Amino acid sequence: MSVIIEFVIVPLGEISLSRYVAQVVKFLDKKGVKYTLTPMATIIEVPTLSEGLKIIEEAHELMFELGAKRVSTTIRIDDRRDKERKMEDKVKSVLEKVKEG
Repeated sequence: MSVIIEFVIVPLGEISLSRYVAQVVKFLDKKGVKYTLTPMATIIEVPTLSEGLKIIEEAHELMFELGAKRVSTTIRIDDRRDKERKMEDKVKSVLEKVKEG
């Protein structure tokens, strides 16, 4: 099974966040984590909730390493255990229903 987690990390007091987001993306690439970057959040797909929370904790701490003095992180978890599905499956399901009319 896999867990899909959406998270937003905001170093408070910053106007532009792109340099921080870029470092999180590099971090996820280095960790080999499957992710989707959206305009407002990052979504990861991981085998377990604990693994996902650990990754987000590390990304949160990365903000302090980059010089942030205060950080706010929001997390939304989709943990479904009755069947296997991936991020793409959720999008595909909606698009199929759109085509149905």
